Amino acid sequence: MSFLHLLILALIQGITEFLPISSSAHLILFPQLTGLADQGVAIDVSVHVGTLAAVMLYFRADVAMVLRGLPDLIRGRIDSPGARMAFLLLIATIPVMALGLVLKETGMMERMRSMAVIGWTMLGFGLVLYAADKLGTEHRRAEGWTLRDAIVLGLWQAVALIPGTSRSGSTITGARFLGFERHDAARLSMLMSIPTIIASGALTALDLVETANAQA
Repeated sequence: MSFLHLLILALIQGITEFLPISSSAHLILFPQLTGLADQGVAIDVSVHVGTLAAVMLYFRADVAMVLRGLPDLIRGRIDSPGARMAFLLLIATIPVMALGLVLKETGMMERMRSMAVIGWTMLGFGLVLYAADKLGTEHRRAEGWTLRDAIVLGLWQAVALIPGTSRSGSTITGARFLGFERHDAARLSMLMSIPTIIASGALTALDLVETANAQA
């Protein structure tokens, strides 16, 4: 894969990651529309890790709060704001990681990388997001999210493993249906992306190491 190819993929990721239009879908569509070789899931995850730095920088106050709360969470205490946020983010990450492992082991992750799947899911979930934004009430803030919210949003995030289903769009949709204000829905969505990208990036790195060792 050429440097220019990687650069274009990075630009696509950087532009689409923070909009509810499925950056993963655009990464898949690029080689299919240009005739270039599909870069595969590993490269897709790698460019997602690249945008992680931008998310953590923008939400540095929340990240710092979570880091301060981790010692309390490790000790089994979730009474501080940071520990509570860390706990809920952990809960929200479990569904996507569990489903992701199943899809990876069964080969479904690669088989779903098709234009037909992407087209239908982008259309369908775009309409769902529109409905959620129009019908959802705006009376809740991110600081008030609960264990139930974390589980529900975690399930919405897991749905986004289907190519064409925007992760941010899916979680924002879920948050809007739960009554969160637009700004807070987007904030929760971006915060949920941090542990998800870290976990998927770590798993991809382990896979690459195992592959390299097997070929050695």
